[in-house]
Amino acid sequence: MAEPFPREGLPLDEARRRVLDALTPLVGSERLPLAACLGRVSAERCQASEAVPGFRASIMDGYAISGEAPPPPGSQWRLVGLAAPGAPFTGELGPGEAVRILTGAPLPEMANRVVPQELISRDDATLLLSGEIGSNAWIRPPDEEAAPGEVLLHPGARLGPADLARLASCGVAALAVRPRPRVGLLISGDELVPAGEPRGPGRVWESNGTLLEALLARLGFPVAERWVVADQPAELERVLDDLAERCDVVVSTGGVSSGDADWIRPLVARRGHVTFWKLFLKPGRPFAFGQLGGKPFFGLPGNPVAAAITALQLLWPALQALEGSEPQLPLRIRVRLETPMRRAAGRPELARAQLVVGEGGELVARIEGSQASSRIGSLRGADLLLEIPAEETSLEAGQWLWAQLLRLPLF
Repeated sequence: MAEPFPREGLPLDEARRRVLDALTPLVGSERLPLAACLGRVSAERCQASEAVPGFRASIMDGYAISGEAPPPPGSQWRLVGLAAPGAPFTGELGPGEAVRILTGAPLPEMANRVVPQELISRDDATLLLSGEIGSNAWIRPPDEEAAPGEVLLHPGARLGPADLARLASCGVAALAVRPRPRVGLLISGDELVPAGEPRGPGRVWESNGTLLEALLARLGFPVAERWVVADQPAELERVLDDLAERCDVVVSTGGVSSGDADWIRPLVARRGHVTFWKLFLKPGRPFAFGQLGGKPFFGLPGNPVAAAITALQLLWPALQALEGSEPQLPLRIRVRLETPMRRAAGRPELARAQLVVGEGGELVARIEGSQASSRIGSLRGADLLLEIPAEETSLEAGQWLWAQLLRLPLF
């Protein structure tokens, strides 16, 4: 069996594999209206009950005519009616006749083509084709969006705006979704003071809770409980046990290293199990994963940037897996480094950078300011996490690097 606590820490990919291998999706489901399903994971297979739109429809405003072949310029028709969305033409369309039709309206039964209105000159009820009509019939088929029985959604799909809109267009009003993991968050430290209150010598305003709660909410996993506790083992143990009882996932920040006041990891080891500790990664080495009261435990580093990066790399895919979806990680792209960068060799690094477009249209990574794991400002405006290999010490301007794109899909 592989050593759970290697001296240099686990490589990120191996740590992620061990985390995901240890998880089982939550059981159960709840049925919600579509408006409440954004970002949730489907728990059922959904099929179209009928064809959508269910009738031949006009793609544009124009005139519906019969006949298979495109008519030549100079052709004439007599206007006999109007077809509008929700108000179809109910008469019969004969040769030499046309129906005024609006975008989305059902085509008359005998119509085979829509003539764009800009190609028609009109004199009262007489229509004249003034130009070449082309081969496009400008007709939307009855099953353009969905055919009867077509699968609209598979179980395990994370629902975006396009999914919800398509379901609504096919008459679906509600959907069964999988339970969202309840996240319990513990922030530990004697030095922490709530924002807005005076701070004494050596004290800092607590920000990790705000950072992680906002990050997880943006990723679709709101924090259910949030506690800030001093480095007192009895109180820490009580809160950890309470969170494990009431939540599906327990997350802490701080207290997992090897200092005299780092109580979290030994408490978890005593009350549950620490599967592995330490990452071969910068920032983020003091990271712990295990089980507490039968629930997954994630011990994030105390430095805010390291906490956010490890949450993105390890906690986020775990939450996706618990919700029953295939974990989606940030898209990796190749970018050029805008300016030189010097660093000490040692661990692979995920450097925060902005994505800009160079003069030649190439994607460029811009790094501004310190990359210290305590500096929250390095996260502000970051579009990229640059993947810098462990052995790299001198990176030159224009050098190509892989980077993780920190952009969530819109649709």
